[in-house]
Amino acid sequence: MQSLGKEDDLEVGIIFKIAAVGILVSVLSQILKHSGRDEQAFLVSLAGLLVVLFWIVPYIYDLFESIQTLFVM
Repeated sequence: MQSLGKEDDLEVGIIFKIAAVGILVSVLSQILKHSGRDEQAFLVSLAGLLVVLFWIVPYIYDLFESIQTLFVM
């Protein structure tokens, strides 16, 4: 059985972080919508999306770098 390395732990951790942000954003959005603050609910959703995108962009960059090195060989 192969043990997970530090990079694998970070990848699993990012999935849990994204899930936590999704749950938090959905709860906050529902609370704000039920209180009649639809604009703030939209801004909370947008902020959650931007946070997750900033976390994911380095992984996408690494993916494209890997694909580029694969086809250069």
